[in-house]
Amino acid sequence: MSHTIKTLFLDFGVNPTIYELDEINKGKEIEQALAQLGCSPTVPVVFIGGQLVGGANQVMSLHLNRSLVPMLKRVGALWL
Repeated sequence: MSHTIKTLFLDFGVNPTIYELDEINKGKEIEQALAQLGCSPTVPVVFIGGQLVGGANQVMSLHLNRSLVPMLKRVGALWL
């Protein structure tokens, strides 16, 4: 699912900051912190404009109900 979400943002022309938790030193600690925030599963977790959006299901729901693009525009991540 992480690949799908990453591809969605890249296809929009968004330049996301991506942290691959399995590739960084404190990845397990970050994953535990995300779980404490209520993220289940803990990856992918998406923040837009510093606000927790949620996982893949939440992002895809926003996309399907046409709320994702306006959200990205609002925070300056997308200029269409």
